Amino acid sequence: MIRTQISFDAKLYEAARREAGRRRISLSEMCRRALRDALADVPTTAPWMRYAGAVASGDPNASDTVDVVVYGREEP
Repeated sequence: MIRTQISFDAKLYEAARREAGRRRISLSEMCRRALRDALADVPTTAPWMRYAGAVASGDPNASDTVDVVVYGREEP
């Protein structure tokens, strides 16, 4: 684990501390879980990458002409 220091305003700190107590976990664990949940939906790659390879052109040399097809020019 990496130890770090963060700052909260008083109201947020008290609310988080109470909720951690209610759940019977430490405030640190409460923060770790909140960050894990917040980051769960963050894509790790560019959104368009999920479509990469989804369409087959049938042309075995398609990658040679991708710049012409996508950008309308011979080179990037």
